[in-house]
Amino acid sequence: MKTLKNYFAMAALCAVIFGCSDDDPAPVQTKDGVISSQSDVDLDAADLKGSITANITLSASQEWNLTGPLSVASGAKLTIEAGTVIKALAGGTNVYIAVEQGAQIEANGTAAAPIKMTSSAAAPASGDWGGLLLMGSAPISGGGTATTEVVDYTYGGTNATDNSGTISYLMIEYTGARINGDKEFNGLTLYGVGSATTISNVAVLYGDDDAVEWFGGTVSVSNLLVVNAKDDMFDWTQGYTGQNNTNFYGLRTAGFVAVTEDPRGIEADGNLDGKSPGDAGQSNPKIDGITIIHNAAVEMSDMVKIRRGSGATITNLYVALGAGATAGDLVDYYDSRGVAIDATTVSGTANPANGLNIADIKTSGTTDGVTLTTAATTTITSGTTSAVNTSIFAWTGFSF
Repeated sequence: MKTLKNYFAMAALCAVIFGCSDDDPAPVQTKDGVISSQSDVDLDAADLKGSITANITLSASQEWNLTGPLSVASGAKLTIEAGTVIKALAGGTNVYIAVEQGAQIEANGTAAAPIKMTSSAAAPASGDWGGLLLMGSAPISGGGTATTEVVDYTYGGTNATDNSGTISYLMIEYTGARINGDKEFNGLTLYGVGSATTISNVAVLYGDDDAVEWFGGTVSVSNLLVVNAKDDMFDWTQGYTGQNNTNFYGLRTAGFVAVTEDPRGIEADGNLDGKSPGDAGQSNPKIDGITIIHNAAVEMSDMVKIRRGSGATITNLYVALGAGATAGDLVDYYDSRGVAIDATTVSGTANPANGLNIADIKTSGTTDGVTLTTAATTTITSGTTSAVNTSIFAWTGFSF
């Protein structure tokens, strides 16, 4: 009896002092910019942004509205289900998705249900939002680490087989938000991404700057479609050395004339901006199967530009011009800050229609009395057939 009396006394004391009640409402969660669980209030489909610090899934059962930077912190993983649509707030230079060093993304769509990252605008346009950035720990030229050019993330290191996750059947549209006159996002930017990362079946469409750019790293990409990039279709720098790239297809359509002053099919630098020619570990990737078709009635500065200490082994290249389109050079290895290395090889075919000069290979040049020359090997023959079959991009719905 004494024990029972003590129990009721303690219960009454608890109610008086602490307000204990089974009917008290649960505490209201407030957003803090960190997504730490699947039930976190910050995981908001109508207002998606913040730092992901756990294993988080974006479900295809609802549309996700990206309203600010969404970053995946080291040790965390972002999974995006097949068929998921992410719409980024248009006009936001601070709207992007970033996978940091030590983090992973698993964005695995299917041909029947691809993942789409696009603009939220009623009339979407290039430059509406940032894009997708991956930061890895694979080597970059000169060694060590560096900081990304548009937002402050670290990349680079010594782990050539670093794994940033898997991406497949992904469409990225209307990217390339401009920070200022010198800095802008690309569609897909791969900073020091390692070779254990798998990237295949990706389409980057209607971007304001480069469609895809590699800053060092060892990752390879297969089945990559680029349509109407305002600047370069495929751009690498700072020691990029992916060895198993296959089936790249870059297209500029006939009406797409809003381009930068020096757009290129390929722009390749050995080191960052050509400012570090003495760096060890310059760019030297391999690509088997790459098509560059320029149909717009503007000039493509170079269909292929390999310079500033970069090497490359490119096989099954195909290049063509549409009616009214022009090209400054078919293949250009020269730049005042350095030429392509002698071991560079480029082979393939070019369609001589519409004035494309298949013998237009530039291996040397002179600036301020200094002549630079490369012994790069180029074998281009006349042909009309791309080695990359567009049927592999049928899943995008794009009409070639």
